[in-house]
Amino acid sequence: MKLLMIDDDTGLCELLSEYLSSQGFEIQSVHDGEQGLKLAQANDYALILLDVMLPTLDGFEVLKQLRQTKLTPVIMLTAKGEDFDRIFGLELGADDYIPKPFNHRELLARVKAITRRIEHINSLNINTTNKLLVNGVTINLAAREASIDENTLTLTGTEYEILALLCKNASQVVSKEQISEEVLGRRLASFDRSIDMHVSNIRKKIAEHIKTERIKTMRGSGYVFIQGE
Repeated sequence: MKLLMIDDDTGLCELLSEYLSSQGFEIQSVHDGEQGLKLAQANDYALILLDVMLPTLDGFEVLKQLRQTKLTPVIMLTAKGEDFDRIFGLELGADDYIPKPFNHRELLARVKAITRRIEHINSLNINTTNKLLVNGVTINLAAREASIDENTLTLTGTEYEILALLCKNASQVVSKEQISEEVLGRRLASFDRSIDMHVSNIRKKIAEHIKTERIKTMRGSGYVFIQGE
């Protein structure tokens, strides 16, 4: 699988390129936001590793413009302790984030969690009609799409996975821990708000078509997709 790394730290790019290449990935590195955006828009990468602080265009602007045309999975590389960077990146449609400095094995685990999902998608027969309809929301499990009244929701891969998990367990509380482990492929860390932000994005996209609440927060427990009457 081919990955794109957009980071102005050339030393880090070289180290990660060597490490991820040894794990079977093909890495292309670029060191400024404008060039990175052009490559991301012109090519179909399996995953993009995107730094926040970049020359020409910062990582947020790259992600914002990319999401206008593409849903390529993105892991944001954020500064340690910068909660705003993480939250804003997730709001813009990042699939996950990892704070610098990070252990290369942790990054590999995050990358593999997303690329395994892609491999699974590619192995499916998208001509099958395995669909789930829950309270006005249709989940096409084969095509991995969600729609409302035949209007396709523009969801990232992570957002789709979370919505599908909630719909499969409609009327049941799904904990944040379960969502993190099943969708992100990792344990939920203390004070990790990534699941909250993904769910917030899903709610906004559903609200464009349905005004009544579909996903309810169960304080201290998790989320429940409302089954309806």
